[in-house]
Amino acid sequence: MEKIYDIAVIGAGPGGIGTAVEAAKAGLSVVLFEKTDKHSATLREYYKDGKRVDKDYKGQKVDLKGHIPLVDGTKETTLELFDKVLEGIEFHTSTEVEKVAKVGDVFVISTGKGETKARACAIAIGKMGKPNKPSYSLPISVRARTHFNAQSCTKGENLLIVGGGNSAVEYAIALCEDNKVTLNYRKAVFTRINETNQQELDKCVSAGKITLKAGIDITELGDDGALPQAHFTDGSTGTFDRVVYAIGGIAPVDFLHKCGITLDDNKVPVTDANHQSNIAGLYIAGDLLYKNGGSIGFSLNHGFEIVQDVRKTLGK
Repeated sequence: MEKIYDIAVIGAGPGGIGTAVEAAKAGLSVVLFEKTDKHSATLREYYKDGKRVDKDYKGQKVDLKGHIPLVDGTKETTLELFDKVLEGIEFHTSTEVEKVAKVGDVFVISTGKGETKARACAIAIGKMGKPNKPSYSLPISVRARTHFNAQSCTKGENLLIVGGGNSAVEYAIALCEDNKVTLNYRKAVFTRINETNQQELDKCVSAGKITLKAGIDITELGDDGALPQAHFTDGSTGTFDRVVYAIGGIAPVDFLHKCGITLDDNKVPVTDANHQSNIAGLYIAGDLLYKNGGSIGFSLNHGFEIVQDVRKTLGK
């Protein structure tokens, strides 16, 4: 029988750690996903060794509600604390979540490694996410026509979509009805997309709606006048109105849009008092709830409050 977790948590910063730990303490089945190879990526990358880490942020005093005994300390002591509290929790690192979709009463969490199902889901990815960029440079002359999502694409354009995951394939499928679309993937076979996307891609390619350049990489992106020109490893070139890179590392706002979450004018998710979004059972924790960031203590409390609401909803 396929396992359905009580809650899936996306992002292993303070908000995600707080949610996962409180869920485990409450006896809920929980799984935690993190796109990097360790928890607390922002703390590791942007804090110098020995830097002070305060429970409160810019004077925002907070009384901790949950089971994580955070105190003022250093980068190192904070990481050690998080290492300890995460012991025994199912934690999948180097696993990027591409999309969260509610199907009936269950959430389907799609990653490059497969799908996971849960009755509730908490997104705690923080504000620092950045889309992956190609190894070659993007000329300044065509940067206005190179993108990392499909939001700037309009009807009647000649588009190059680059990538081999579900996001790239979904962009190509959605855009090919009103545009000329070429989908480029450096590998010959799409191994990271789900069955539905593979079937739809096959149909679009067979119908001539998508031109597939698989097993071919881009060596250089130049410009042909004001338009981007791609140079491929098979010796061919192509000039396009726009190039869309979907090669991982989706930005937080794009990810939230893709999940169907409503944002306010400041790009902050609209949530209720329990941090639940416009989608029942889908919660937001951590810095995403603030325009300019919040304290680690507040993020940990988000996790506690989310779990209390999930327990009430599930009757546990």
